[in-house]
Parts: sequence; C-alpha cells; structure tokens
Amino acid sequence: MKKVAVIGYGGQGAWHCDQIIKSDVVSLAGIYDIKENRREAAREKDIFVYSSNEEIFADKSVDIIVVATPNDVHEALVVSGLKSGHNVICEKPVALSVEEFDRMVEAQNESGKLLSVHQNRRWDVDYLGVKSVIESGEIDEVIRIESRIHGSRGIPSDWRCEKAPGGGMILDWGVHLIDQMLKLIPEKICTVSCYTTHITNTEVDDGFRLELGFVSGKTALVEVGTYNFIAMPRFYMQCKNGSLYLSDWKTKPQIAKLTRWIEKDVTPVQNAAGITKTMAPRDNLTLDIYENEIPKSDVHEFYRNFCLAIDGKCEQYIKNCEVRRVLCVMESAFCSAETLTTLKTDI
Repeated sequence: MKKVAVIGYGGQGAWHCDQIIKSDVVSLAGIYDIKENRREAAREKDIFVYSSNEEIFADKSVDIIVVATPNDVHEALVVSGLKSGHNVICEKPVALSVEEFDRMVEAQNESGKLLSVHQNRRWDVDYLGVKSVIESGEIDEVIRIESRIHGSRGIPSDWRCEKAPGGGMILDWGVHLIDQMLKLIPEKICTVSCYTTHITNTEVDDGFRLELGFVSGKTALVEVGTYNFIAMPRFYMQCKNGSLYLSDWKTKPQIAKLTRWIEKDVTPVQNAAGITKTMAPRDNLTLDIYENEIPKSDVHEFYRNFCLAIDGKCEQYIKNCEVRRVLCVMESAFCSAETLTTLKTDI
C-alpha cells in the first residue's frame, strides 16, 4: 500500500484521512495543519501529526502528498511536494489561475512525479445517472443540459467568504459542475456568459448563472445559488427524442421518451383565461415515462486509479488537460461577469 500524508486537516483534509483509513490501496502516514486545534483534533483520532510541512516533504517513505488547504497556497505546496520527489493530489480548485496551474504542471514534468486534482464529484450518482442516459442514446442526442446546486445558508463562514484565499461559489462549487458539464458535452465552447450574485457577500460571489455555448449548437446552464429556499431540479436535460428530470442527488432520473411525434385530435386545455393545444400535455400513446436506476459509485476508485497511474499501469482518470480547460472556463466566467458581456471563446 502506498503511504499518504495530508497537508491541511480542515473539513476536506479530514475527509481524505477518513477515506484513506478505509482504503484498500493507500495508508495514512500522518497530517500537518498550521492550526494547533486541528493538529490536536487529529491526535485525538490517533493520527500521527508532523511538526511542519517541511517534515512531510523530507519523509521519503511517503508516496503521495494530499494538499487540502485554502486555495491561495495550493501552488507553493504542490510545487514543493513535487520537487521533494512525491506524487501530489491537490484539492479543487487546483489553482486560482491558468498561469498558476501551468507552473504546477511544469514542476510535475521536471520532477517525473504525478499530479492529480481531486475532482471527486465525477463519482456523484446524480451526474453518473445523467451520463449513463447520454451514453446509452436512449433519448438521442443532447440539445441542452441544465445543472444546478441550490442551497439557502449562504457561503460557509470561513475563508470561502474571502477573495484572497480563493473564496466564492464559482471556485467552490462551480469547478465541480463545470468539470461535470465538460464531460457530458465533450465539445469546444464558443461562447461564455456569466452573471454573479452578491446577496449575502459583497467580496465574493455567493451564486452565479453560467451559460455555455458549444460549437455544435448544444447549450448548457451551470447555476449555483446559496439563497434559494425552494431548490430547482439538480439536472434537466433536453434531447432530440425526450427529456430527463432529476430533482436532487439522491433520486432516480425521470425520463420522458418520445415514441411518436404526431398526435391526432389533441384536446385543448384550459389555460388561465383561454385554451391551448400547444401546451396541452401528451398522452401515453406518444410518450413513455419511466425512471432509471441510480448507478453504483465508489469514491475509492479515485485513489485506486491514481496508484495504478503512479505504477505506470493505467492513465490518470482526471487528466491535467481537463483540469486546465475547467480553469479556462472559470477565468472566462469571471471576465464575463465583470464586463457584463458574452465572450466568444475557443476553449
């Protein structure tokens, strides 16, 4: 088993430690955190605590270093970890700019070690459910996908509320939803339009609405809100032969599959002060409505894949080119929001 040391023992760092302890391919060497109360929290769980980051970098028995700190110090820690001869996993977003990430990749290439970014939401069953429908072709080609996460508690009251350490919802949740969307629609993006909200926070975005246009004409909406007391569906997808609706990340995808386009003798429905045939619901002669099962998922596949990649036995599932592309979209989103314009892109 490969030994892992974790830098940063906050919420995500502690999550990594819990998963590593349960893993069948890695074991936990220990942690370091700049805060004494977090170091003490690790000791209370019988986790070894290093005296500094430098002690971790000097430990040649460690195979992998996990960086789970605020975003603004990712670059320095990742580069130091790679230069010290370790493989490195970095929490998302890996960097605050494409330029920062390019320097990390350069350090990886010079070190001969591997860098991975923990895009763990690729194992979310809601995303996997949508992905399986697209790959099956059961309702034909995608026209539009809408992906949303809505909450009602604002931004967590820690560094994620502040600009300097890399707070805000584009960097926090947006990085996940954009990554998922680029896997669902693997095409070049030609337009980016983004609007941010600042309902509970003036320093960073507490929500955003991002529209992506793809070269084929497909479109996508990525939306995050932290002041929504009635949440909209997690996913909604239009395809050429039907639609998909998924209310939240625990429910089964609901699918409406078109079996016949023409419907004779449509009965008008009363709508407000008039009648309409256009908006009359379809009947079961032209539409098949059903649910798909929730896919199986195992978050430990992330570490399994990375360990195999370290040994040269497979490719990394999360590739640096994919990570860089997500960063390019986020940079364009910030620019669009600041200038209140739709950007033409080639991402």
